[in-house]
Amino acid sequence: MRHARGFTLVEVLVALMVVALGLAALMVAVSGTARSSGHLRDKTLAQWIALNRLSEVRLNVNKFGQNTDTGELDFAGRTWHYDTRYFDTTIASMKRVVVRVYPGNASAKGNPLAESTGFHGASLSQPGTADVNWNQLTPTLPAGSTSTTGTPSTTPPAAPTPVPGTNGRPPLQ
Repeated sequence: MRHARGFTLVEVLVALMVVALGLAALMVAVSGTARSSGHLRDKTLAQWIALNRLSEVRLNVNKFGQNTDTGELDFAGRTWHYDTRYFDTTIASMKRVVVRVYPGNASAKGNPLAESTGFHGASLSQPGTADVNWNQLTPTLPAGSTSTTGTPSTTPPAAPTPVPGTNGRPPLQ
């Protein structure tokens, strides 16, 4: 007599349980990927809005607010709101501009999805008239040009004094 070969009911149920657990884990991973992809899309759109707003401020499309101004717009089929804040800098003719962008209308609360910082103000000098030596933090003028006092600049700026124990490198600030 031949014995029948096959799976028992218990073996089939265990196999189905393993497959079900594997599919559940796969669904969690796929939904997490989709969620993070949507978040990255929203952050990208918010960053574009912030950069566009900085460009508007620089182009002076909207005049400076006192310290802050807000707005709401539709972009990519969604409603967004932003606040633009203006901060004084050590240069009187220049302001630091910070734009923060939030999803939803202005009544929606929460953390900003994007923040961009830029500067806006009058030019400090004519383009090409002064180069800054960032190692010495003093302007160096091109050969043959006049300094800010009106006399020709022929003396190169002094080299920084080495600090003992730093191998001749200036200290970090």
